Amino acid sequence: MESMAEKQPSKIHQPPEIIVLGPPLVFRTYDKEFSSRFRVLRPWESPLPLPQFLAAEAQNTQAALVSGVVQLTAAVLHHLPSVRLVVTTSAGVNHIDLVECRRRGIAVANAASIFSVDVADLAVGLLLDVLRRISAGNRFVKTGLWPKQKSYRLGFKLGGKKVGIVGLGSIGLYVAKRLEGFGCAISYSSRKEKPSVSYAFCPDIRTLAANSDILVICCALTEQTHHMINREVLLALGKEGVIVNIARGAVVDEKELVSCLQNGEIGGAGLDVFENEPSVPKELYELDNVVMSPHCAVFTEESMRDVYELMCGNLEAFFSNKPLLSLLPEE
Repeated sequence: MESMAEKQPSKIHQPPEIIVLGPPLVFRTYDKEFSSRFRVLRPWESPLPLPQFLAAEAQNTQAALVSGVVQLTAAVLHHLPSVRLVVTTSAGVNHIDLVECRRRGIAVANAASIFSVDVADLAVGLLLDVLRRISAGNRFVKTGLWPKQKSYRLGFKLGGKKVGIVGLGSIGLYVAKRLEGFGCAISYSSRKEKPSVSYAFCPDIRTLAANSDILVICCALTEQTHHMINREVLLALGKEGVIVNIARGAVVDEKELVSCLQNGEIGGAGLDVFENEPSVPKELYELDNVVMSPHCAVFTEESMRDVYELMCGNLEAFFSNKPLLSLLPEE
């Protein structure tokens, strides 16, 4: 005779359910692998508007995965009543309504410092490109101007330049260390002075710009930092000054930046981020002293693998009642 245990069907393990809003760029490579670890709800594949999809499919979903370009507002969270964890594949969290998350007790995990090295590398790359006119030289050769004009404009050396870093967090520190290797003098502005570093602290942004040849923007976008780099700061940087922005576009007043570049009031700019992405001011297209990239500072094969493992680690920790790997601290 069969025992009761033999008669009862074995319980099939169901993978944890995740609502994905995006989808994140990392899905291009790891979608199949991620789907083998979790049950993935994919609203972008549904004909239903997002609120209707969430109402129909995600009322009991406890975890959400979002990309850095998706606005996770209180209105969206309203349709996710059971969510207790939000994981974003970005380091920045200005796209998430943190006030609403805290009100509801929703934990938020981000990419932490996963991308810091890659972003710092691109910051230095943009800076070298602007100073040494690498992209402009590439156009000069490819458009056939070299045989006609013979000579090419002089660039500027990086070594010995005074660099002001706005935001000395993880990315800012990596930028500083790299530029120290070029013999640059580093000073910085940050919310608080960092006693652990030897760089000169300058709490006033305008003063930092006035005492710098180069300004590298590495801070988060908040209400306080929105348009922090305004016309006054740009004019303080001066006619030979260069600005590099690998933070968020809206930290800089873009209209004033364009005006200063057009009128020769600053020397150049290296920009990976813009205020209204993917729209870029057309006035910048023809300026040889401006180098631009499509918000791609984090786009390396290595960083995609790292952020994939981190986001899975956070989700698995949550469903196992273990500490999150990159919990965003409450301020």
